Amino acid sequence: METTENVFGFSHFISHSDFLGKFLFFVLIAMSIVSWTIIIVKGIAAWKQKNSSQSFLQLFWNATSLESVQHEIQVHGIQCPFSHLTAHAQHAKAHHETYGASKLSEAGTQQEFIIRTMRMVIDEDATRLAKGLTVLATIGSTAPFVGLFGTVWGIYHALIAIGIGGSASLGQVAGPVGEALIMTGIGLATAIPAVIGYNWLLRMNNVTLAKLDAFANELLTFLTTGKPYAMPQAAEVTDAKAGSVIPFARKEK
Repeated sequence: METTENVFGFSHFISHSDFLGKFLFFVLIAMSIVSWTIIIVKGIAAWKQKNSSQSFLQLFWNATSLESVQHEIQVHGIQCPFSHLTAHAQHAKAHHETYGASKLSEAGTQQEFIIRTMRMVIDEDATRLAKGLTVLATIGSTAPFVGLFGTVWGIYHALIAIGIGGSASLGQVAGPVGEALIMTGIGLATAIPAVIGYNWLLRMNNVTLAKLDAFANELLTFLTTGKPYAMPQAAEVTDAKAGSVIPFARKEK
């Protein structure tokens, strides 16, 4: 009796699967490895980026001048999106002061040139932060169906084997069908971490980009006026809604 109970199982299902069943199994395993790799690698990178960003922002707000900030960036290099934005914005200001609008891409006032440069830098950081998220979203949305396909394929072959054997008892049906359901479980076990990781990383990216947009307004004000950014009063907010636009305000989609 004990031998009969141990006939069916995960190893028995894989060993008796055909080429397509084994292929779907290894596809799910590969999806799981890829998703966990992306989650771990990007999670560690986000943790390091958060620490370096906090250190740079503390340095920036405690600095005596933008020149000292530039010197620190030159010494320690670009280590976070905030230092990346600051370095390019300062370079854009210095370039425009030296060469002016010598090319079509540099047309306009100094402030417009700095704004365009900062927008490009923010877009670059947004693209870099989004790398890998499409893969997680794809795995999270397709893995359950890959597992379900494996289950259907396994049940199909199990029923054919039962029909050929001529026996349709509960023990003969429940074992193979239960084995085939393993593929659905593997598909869900692959998809759930991918979806959770995607949402977690997406939220961290949105928070980082929102902070970067706010910092860009402060930095632009420092570069153009030498004074900190002052929040508009109630009347000024009304005027802004009527026509003016804050340069780096993110549009709601």
